[in-house]
Amino acid sequence: MAKLVLDLHDIFNRGGAIDAELTRVIHEAVDKRIALVEIIPGKGSGVLKERVLKFLQQKHIKPLYHRVEKDSKNFGRIFVHFRH
Repeated sequence: MAKLVLDLHDIFNRGGAIDAELTRVIHEAVDKRIALVEIIPGKGSGVLKERVLKFLQQKHIKPLYHRVEKDSKNFGRIFVHFRH
């Protein structure tokens, strides 16, 4: 199964870049019909993870994917599943 991985460690403190990268990876998955996107906000304080989850709940983003899964074994990882 093909998947995309987005590691946010390098841009954790640049708000605009975070939103731009999240938008890019979601649209790339839709365009290329990729079933899974792995987003790595890291463990940290959880603020970045909450920001990612909030981003995914936006009205214009939510219809693009099927479901979001928080990794139960690794707090610093989120899976976004697509149904094409």
